Amino acid sequence: MEKSALQQARKAYLPKLPEALKGYVKVKEGAPTNSVDNQEEIKKLFPNTYGMPIVEFEPSDVEAGQAMNVGVILSGGQAPGGHNVITGLFDTIKKMNPDNKLYGFILGPGGLVDHKYMEITADFIDDYRNTGGFDMIGSGRTKLEKVEQFEKGIEIVRELGIKALVIIGGDDSNTNACVLAEYYAAKNYGVQVIGCPKTIDGDLKNSQIETSFGFDTATKTYSELIGNIERDCNSARKYWHFIKLMGRSASHIALECALQCQPNICLVSEEIKAKNMTLNQIVENICEVISYRAKQGNNFGVILVPEGLIEFIPSIGKLIEELNDLLAAHGNDYKGLDPVAQREYIMAHLSEENKQTFATLPDNVARQLSLDRDPHGNVQVSLIETEKLLSDMCAAKLAQWKAEGKYTGKFSALHHFFGYEGRCAAPSNFDADYCYALGTSAAHLIANGKTGYMAIVKNTTAPTSEWKAGGVPITMMMNMERRNGEMKPVIRKALVELDGKPFKEFEMQRDHWAKETCYIYPGPIQYWGPSEVCDRPTRTLALEQE
Repeated sequence: MEKSALQQARKAYLPKLPEALKGYVKVKEGAPTNSVDNQEEIKKLFPNTYGMPIVEFEPSDVEAGQAMNVGVILSGGQAPGGHNVITGLFDTIKKMNPDNKLYGFILGPGGLVDHKYMEITADFIDDYRNTGGFDMIGSGRTKLEKVEQFEKGIEIVRELGIKALVIIGGDDSNTNACVLAEYYAAKNYGVQVIGCPKTIDGDLKNSQIETSFGFDTATKTYSELIGNIERDCNSARKYWHFIKLMGRSASHIALECALQCQPNICLVSEEIKAKNMTLNQIVENICEVISYRAKQGNNFGVILVPEGLIEFIPSIGKLIEELNDLLAAHGNDYKGLDPVAQREYIMAHLSEENKQTFATLPDNVARQLSLDRDPHGNVQVSLIETEKLLSDMCAAKLAQWKAEGKYTGKFSALHHFFGYEGRCAAPSNFDADYCYALGTSAAHLIANGKTGYMAIVKNTTAPTSEWKAGGVPITMMMNMERRNGEMKPVIRKALVELDGKPFKEFEMQRDHWAKETCYIYPGPIQYWGPSEVCDRPTRTLALEQE
């Protein structure tokens, strides 16, 4: 494999580990746990993996020395640091016993079902240390939820002598890991399943998971780009930049980038939902800022838009819920129709309130809301050009104000969508260390006989040596939610908390940022140099852990 100078230098980087993971470990168990909600339903669905204790690793003098082969799966969208989870896992199981083998299933969970795999060897894995991407073994979005999939998986697991599977994924992927762990436990198959918390969106976190891996690197990558645009914006002084940022459900990425870059406007979906705002109210608020700045002679600015905004506008959210149920129940009737007939079909089946909302949407947005869902039943919001929708509506509103003599400025909009640019960036020092510790923790969870657990690392704003590692039962994070027209057990997504410190900090500053030009230019991720530059956590994490 050809390597850049940066890759070659990063290959030599040795991730820092918490003291508790540097040698042999023992497990300290806490009290039994309960799910975050719907306890009776979750307990009934997961009788073999419910109620287990949180565990923490402590240094030990006893060598594990266990013989165990392990399988690893990358699931869902890419996130910086995934390769380091695998290298941490590999190094630790080899340290336990040099004969242990690590098998990677190719292109995600589908590789387990279709028996597509490779043995990960020392020579092979060395090229991927501290690199971005999931190209080591590839990823996929196959859902593991059917008995025939579980049974196909056990065939190859037994053939390879695999003791445990490690599934590296987000909330939906780890929900699938929990279902798989329960099935194998119920069948007494003797196969463990461990999850790892991955998603750049930042919505897989709770009292035990301080941050999901990849969020640190992705937000720093986006913030560099936003800072570059802010610098250009403040130089040309003639454009309003509408920047849509990844994050299909929560606004964590947009909020973190706002705290790092101080744009003129950052929309937070959770606030818009809480205030029951309409699309027109959002546009009017933006236009008021544009008009104020125009009066100061500043016909330019930067606006951050979270990817999932549309779903959080209450009237549109209600429409999406009904559309989800409609498509789940009548999808086959609907799919064969042409676009015009599909719109008529939807209008004929919607309730009166949602029909009115659907009718007011631009055709391209209405079309996207009524297309096939992703494998987890979600609207494919990345396909909706929310940033262009908002700028078009702002242009129309400002033209109306100009005709009424309320606005005298100039409005020119440029559009950006930052998504894939951040998902496969070379991991920051934080993510390189964090992910390596997660992989190491996963190996120790396996060695200690755990299944249905997610590897965790806590105390992450302290120096790395003081981080605490262990595992949390996945059932502890679960509740019941409607998916594809049915109530299903899923890990609860963590949304931006409007009474949390990160949002409060943003709320305190945003009026000043709207009126004045207060841009910050973070620059590129730094790997070598002063610790305060190279190893700093996200603003979100620092504020939450104060």
